[in-house]
Amino acid sequence: MLLYTTVVFLAREAFRRACLSGSARRDWAKTFNLLWLTVPLGVCWSVFLGWIWLDILEVPDANAVPHYKLGVIAFALSAVVELLGEPFWVLAQVHLFVRLKVIAESLSVISKCILTVFLVILYPHWGLYIFSLAQAFVNWKEARLTWSFFKQSFLKQVLTEGERYVMTFLNVLNFGDQGVYDIVNNLGSLTARLIFLPIEESFYVYFAKVLERGKDVKLQKQDSISMAAAVLESLLKLMLLVGLTITVFGYAYSQLVLDLYGGSMLSSGSGPSLLRCYSFYVLLLALNGVTECFTFASMCKEEVDRYNFVMLALSFIFLCMSYFLTYWKGSIGFILANCFNMGIRIAHSIHYIYRYFGESPYRPLKGLLISPLLIVVYVISGVATGISEVFLCCDKGWMARFSHIAVGALCFTATLASIFFTETKLIHFVRTHFLSRYTKEGQK
Repeated sequence: MLLYTTVVFLAREAFRRACLSGSARRDWAKTFNLLWLTVPLGVCWSVFLGWIWLDILEVPDANAVPHYKLGVIAFALSAVVELLGEPFWVLAQVHLFVRLKVIAESLSVISKCILTVFLVILYPHWGLYIFSLAQAFVNWKEARLTWSFFKQSFLKQVLTEGERYVMTFLNVLNFGDQGVYDIVNNLGSLTARLIFLPIEESFYVYFAKVLERGKDVKLQKQDSISMAAAVLESLLKLMLLVGLTITVFGYAYSQLVLDLYGGSMLSSGSGPSLLRCYSFYVLLLALNGVTECFTFASMCKEEVDRYNFVMLALSFIFLCMSYFLTYWKGSIGFILANCFNMGIRIAHSIHYIYRYFGESPYRPLKGLLISPLLIVVYVISGVATGISEVFLCCDKGWMARFSHIAVGALCFTATLASIFFTETKLIHFVRTHFLSRYTKEGQK
């Protein structure tokens, strides 16, 4: 799967960033010509990375992982097939065809899951082959911007999937620990994939359309700046609260989730500690997604190029930290390295936003401040659910587990009520601008 995600990311991410910038009024023939370059680029990456997977990396035992070579080829081909739809994805995103995008992506995920389950039940001996089968004239201004984003995307991929490359190429963990880490990573990243990523993609388009890339705040339309600042402030507050909620409740319910998901094999080892650390990492993911989507939507080409040097240094530091922290703390070291990586990126984006709005009356970074009452509620909820976990989870029977869940439900209800009464501006934004706006756009 790492091969598939690497090929797709490197082949299309830079094109998406560049072609989603600006308004929908453009020469779409030239833009489409540029976007079709993702396919041959994907073929090149598939061939190169496929060769690495088959001839450079260690090949698993054929009895333990059957059809490995065919699986690698199928994953590479499925990445190229997905890239064939890239021009149409960008077209739908720019014109805000929200319903079409949601339906298409939902059907894709559901179909893949159904096909995977069907093949696993009928042909379990196929092994890896099942999962690989289930995936299955240019505008030069945009092209130059694409090249800048390509360099940035390459480094971002290292920062995003760096721990997997370290695991794959350096063998710092045995296959058992890698399996536990992958399970925890997949569970922990559900929120990022289902909530954070769609928000980041949608509002990257919003900021790129509202703001003129590379222009000083004084030269922008003041109505546009006012709207962008208000939206950014509310988004920061929303992501902060979502991330804090996951961090507080994730700490006390990590063991229960893993026990329900995989039994004592997952809940009695390093799994709960991994998921607790990942709960905090989700908070950083939430903040990084929003701050970077604004930063990348408003940066000019020269600023993107300068940021690439920062990411180059950060990539080297991140890979070194992943390697050494893993020897020190085991698989938890990967999450600690990711937290450091996200913290640096958030700090850079916050500094950029602060400078960007420095000469304007708007202060969107106030969205990172929450009321003292809400902080108290989070602290009480964390302490109460933590004590509940000690006495009620997870080897004391089902009644104790249900009691632990009930304590969490009460604390979660109190937290939501506190948000509703203390963050009235955010509630108003979600009701009047977020939900109603995108519902109307989806009905167009």
